[in-house]
Amino acid sequence: MPQTLAQLSQSLFATLGLGGTTNSLELPSNAAHRECLLLVDGLGKNAIDEFSSKTKFLSRLEYRETLVATFPSTTATSLTSLGTGVSPGEHGMVGYTMRVPHSGSPERILNALKWDERVDPVIWQSQPTLFERANQAGIRTSHIAGKRYAETGFTRAALRGGIYLGANSNEELSLAAAEALKGNKSFAYVYVNDVDDASHNSGFGSDKFFTALERVDALIGELLERLPKGTRLWVTSDHGMINRRDFIVVGKDNDLLQDVKLMAGEPRVRYLYVDAEKIAQVKSRWEEQLGGRVEILQRSEAISAGLFGSQVLDHVIDRIGDLIVIAKGELILVEIERESQQCAMVGHHGGTTKAEVEIPLLTYTV
Repeated sequence: MPQTLAQLSQSLFATLGLGGTTNSLELPSNAAHRECLLLVDGLGKNAIDEFSSKTKFLSRLEYRETLVATFPSTTATSLTSLGTGVSPGEHGMVGYTMRVPHSGSPERILNALKWDERVDPVIWQSQPTLFERANQAGIRTSHIAGKRYAETGFTRAALRGGIYLGANSNEELSLAAAEALKGNKSFAYVYVNDVDDASHNSGFGSDKFFTALERVDALIGELLERLPKGTRLWVTSDHGMINRRDFIVVGKDNDLLQDVKLMAGEPRVRYLYVDAEKIAQVKSRWEEQLGGRVEILQRSEAISAGLFGSQVLDHVIDRIGDLIVIAKGELILVEIERESQQCAMVGHHGGTTKAEVEIPLLTYTV
């Protein structure tokens, strides 16, 4: 069975001796007990396959195996699985945007990365994080990322518990990681989003993408130089990328929003919230108009198929759309109110294509 970021983080903490974790990736033990995980947002396996040979440091790492992104293949969902070690059906961060059940009429939509201070992050995502559990067990755990992420709702929900070290430049990131890993039994999580940002704005494989990849490669070089001896460096991602070739503006020159109370998700995967008696009608309408360009599942079908993991907790169910629309090929499904913004984005993710779902796991022992 393909392994996700939940299994990766559990496996890494298992090698550090954290109780209640499973080393399902069968990672070997590390006598130094120092683990550094660099997550490069948007660096899918397709990027490694096509471009790693052109890099100086990334190409030196051992390609250990291919992991898969959780569903949907989006940052909020993937990073919460990394932080908690559990599936989306358990941690409840089921998309980039999702319904807040019982939040009024009409109900509100929570943007997981921008957050809504009316939503308590610890209540919304109540699973203990691996960072919290590790710190309680005497494992020094650090979270190293941009200073702007330190106190966000998403960080408090998905990645709380680690010592947050705000760092923006490559030098700041690598120095912080080296300092965090000086002690015995230590774990440092380093996050950068340059590749994701460049792909969204200019496209996967664009000049800006290559510039971003070069910065990541330089960061890896600095980490290899600065990390304490015996540290294992791991490099992975949260999802891959595709470049969109076609789009449909939902509700513009079509009646796709008829009987839909709310639409959430993102351009590659849409959640439709619909009254129970209208679900079959809405599903039929979308299928008639979009044909084989999308896959449409009812919530119960998606849960039975294991899209959100083997277990979906009761309080999570209503966050998932009554209908789940997954775009095929290079199609995106655009919101009217965000048409210019979403159509301007070249790179997208969230769907189920290999390019979006397959993520690399590389490693190097310093």
